[in-house]
Amino acid sequence: MIQRLLIANRGEIACRIIRTARAMGIATVAVYSTVDRRARHVQEADMAMALSGARPSESYLDMTQLLDAARASGADAIHPGYGFLSENPAFARAVAEAGLTLIGPPASAIEAMGDKAAAKALMAQAGVPLVPGYHGTDQSPAAFARAAEQIGFPILLKASAGGGGKGMKIVERADELTAAIESARREALAAFGDDRLLLEKYLIRPRHVEIQIFADHRGNCVFLHERDCSIQRRHQKVLEEAPAPGLEPPLRQAMGQAAVRAARAIGYVGAGTLEFLLDARGDFYFMEMNTRLQVEHPVTEAITGLDLVEWQLRIARGEPLPLTQQQIPLQGHAIEVRLYAEDPDHDFLPASGQLQLYREPLPGPGQRIDSGVREGDEISPWYDPLLGKLIAWGNDREQTRQRLLDLLRRTLVGGIHSNRGFLLRLLQHPAFTAGALDTGFIAQHAAELLPEPTPLPEEFWEQAGRHFLATLPDEPRSDDPASPWARRSGLRLGGPATARLHLQCGDQQRRLYLDPESEPAPSLGAVRRGEVLFVPWQHQIYSVRRHDPLAAAGSHALPEGGLSAPMNGSVVRVLVQPGQQVEAGTALMVLEAMKMEHSVRADRSGTVRQLFFGEGDMVTEGSLLLELEPAGGDSPAAIIE
Repeated sequence: MIQRLLIANRGEIACRIIRTARAMGIATVAVYSTVDRRARHVQEADMAMALSGARPSESYLDMTQLLDAARASGADAIHPGYGFLSENPAFARAVAEAGLTLIGPPASAIEAMGDKAAAKALMAQAGVPLVPGYHGTDQSPAAFARAAEQIGFPILLKASAGGGGKGMKIVERADELTAAIESARREALAAFGDDRLLLEKYLIRPRHVEIQIFADHRGNCVFLHERDCSIQRRHQKVLEEAPAPGLEPPLRQAMGQAAVRAARAIGYVGAGTLEFLLDARGDFYFMEMNTRLQVEHPVTEAITGLDLVEWQLRIARGEPLPLTQQQIPLQGHAIEVRLYAEDPDHDFLPASGQLQLYREPLPGPGQRIDSGVREGDEISPWYDPLLGKLIAWGNDREQTRQRLLDLLRRTLVGGIHSNRGFLLRLLQHPAFTAGALDTGFIAQHAAELLPEPTPLPEEFWEQAGRHFLATLPDEPRSDDPASPWARRSGLRLGGPATARLHLQCGDQQRRLYLDPESEPAPSLGAVRRGEVLFVPWQHQIYSVRRHDPLAAAGSHALPEGGLSAPMNGSVVRVLVQPGQQVEAGTALMVLEAMKMEHSVRADRSGTVRQLFFGEGDMVTEGSLLLELEPAGGDSPAAIIE
């Protein structure tokens, strides 16, 4: 029996596990880093144990601290969630040696599939088709160069020890390979503690279809149908649905049987996912196996009516699979979108800062929200920027899409960049509605999904002004608090009552003259938080505040030639020195935010004047990174990739 469960994770997955454990009568123990002490998962657990440090390597990736927390709390089992140590065989082995139950597969299975190169060889033996690639032990750049030349560009570099887009790089040309290898290794080491890579042929416009499997300790193994995860940015999933649109039953059966063969080949136990690339001809190729629960597991729960975390816990207790293959339901359609703190207008750069506005609507029929944040939380640059997941189920795909649109429209996020507007455009795009999916979907439809910003219309400013006016408090006079002249609606002799507002939204400004008595503020769903008014408008939520032109005139702008940080993060590499001449496109610095690297490049030639940060330094969005004297006196800018 499992009586007390320590959850070695954070955010929405920790909250998700707590919910099922509580329903099963299992007490839960949360762990938290120094920046997570007030996090939602800490408040929802029955007990919480502190971890020292903020970085993942100092907290959620520290096996010693996690095992100490388990012993101190009296936990008899550990659920690793996903990410962090969930696919680390050393952790699985350490949990077993400590006499605790791991909610996951044995270390041998994690080891077999966690090393993607070894997994490819095992899959070939099991008769599962593979994408052409290099999975050798020789990790030298020369070995990768020879393999890439033989396979042909473009190629895909991937971290051998993990997934989620960390350590993944598309390489178009031979002269880009060395830099891509170095960056991929740094990301892989930071995310998984292992910098080994593999190389594969990069397939053009395939679909990403994965199979959910479960296996028990008695040799039984089943597949719980498939999910289409083709909609991705930065090689990370942003929308998943089940079943995969247009997948005929014979192909579903063939992929499911291949997934079961793969699981049995390594003596698998627990929840796992076999990920495949599916081409237009119906041929599928094994990519990798994730030996854990997936972020997108709710869509499988929706079409089967099953609780996959409950299945995990029951299997860990030694129980057999609850259902046979023939008994597993397939009902309706489900779609999930991931709500991220990120800026789609700037290549989906992760965002951090305070979540000033966060409102989750009350879910209706066929609607569900899995989240791990609350209004007022600080979104840290150290962790994945996922705020939560919005899931809808319906009798068919169109009903599901409409239910998800309703749920997303009623969800409000402000004070920090989010992909909410992007998701709304995505769900309404004709190609998505038609089910025309592949992994290049976002790039193909970028003009509609990521439109260029346009000036806000006068209607927006007038409605924002009326909302602002309606929420402005009266300002009583100190010498006469009851004076009618202090009220916005007070009597005026010789002319109408007029309120003057100077508002700012981003870099746009408007001066408004409004009659507070003319008509009430329109019903837009705008929300006031202190000095900021959050206004939903055409898929976006805009932050509007009062603007003081005189105060702004005295503020300091960046010095001429200054390049600023595009987001909060840390400097992992400085690639130039003062006095160095650079060409347009030259990489100047490499920043890391939320376990992903981003290169800052010059958009024109010039000379480096001064550096303001070194490797290992933390930077905040807008911080001056360096000064670049442009050739010919042009003003510089940074390119982020």
